Amino acid sequence: MSTSTPDDELAGTEQPFVAHLIELRDRLLYCIYGIAAAVIALAIWPGPNGLIDLIARPIRAHMPPDAKLIAIGVFSPFFVPLKVLLLVAVLLVLPWLMYQLWAFIAPGLYSHEKRFALPLIFFGSLLAYLGIGFVQFFVLDRMFAFIQGFTPSSVAATPDIASYVEAILSLYIAFGLAFQVPIVVMLLVRFEMVTVEKLREFRGYFIVVAFVVAAVVTPPDVISQLALAVPMCLLYEVGILGSRWFSRISRAPDDDKPEEAEKASS
Repeated sequence: MSTSTPDDELAGTEQPFVAHLIELRDRLLYCIYGIAAAVIALAIWPGPNGLIDLIARPIRAHMPPDAKLIAIGVFSPFFVPLKVLLLVAVLLVLPWLMYQLWAFIAPGLYSHEKRFALPLIFFGSLLAYLGIGFVQFFVLDRMFAFIQGFTPSSVAATPDIASYVEAILSLYIAFGLAFQVPIVVMLLVRFEMVTVEKLREFRGYFIVVAFVVAAVVTPPDVISQLALAVPMCLLYEVGILGSRWFSRISRAPDDDKPEEAEKASS
């Protein structure tokens, strides 16, 4: 028996559990198709070796001209480029993957929720790209310059490609997630889990949290830790500034009626 009110725009849209499973299967297949297409495109150009050369460029810029990364593992020359190829393919189609997530949950959303859900998903994807780009084009160069500065002249710094790629991928993930701070802040305010005033009072504690997180998830050098903690603090402020606007535009139409009635009575 339905408990929906007559004014509920979702009334009558309930689907059986099997229909949800079929829809989930279709969305997962679309995700796989998108990743597969990206893998094929990247395999053609620039190719797995080209991707390895791209992500190795920051550290090779601070190595001797004739120095190269080494492969200690027997299968590293084969599996490491494939691992990089798959990760880059996933990142490339991230908006498509997020759209499939939105398309799956959209039937259960009200019209005012649909209005902000899709822009929020793509804004989150954009922030993830900004975080990864920040790592690739700003953090790595300065981090390796700092680290190589401590390398004795009698030591040849020739990192293993597998460990290097693992470290770089962990930085990509850490910065991609850390750059979602504005999304988290705006959602917390939107769903009334915290107020803007409380967020401002928590600002000093968040700075401590940001530096602790940066110390845990980044390598033990001050450059990468500052490069993660400082943007997190700035993005926290962005989230505070945007939370009032986001709460206003994502408000349900019925939420405005009590305020209008109160203004009319006064």
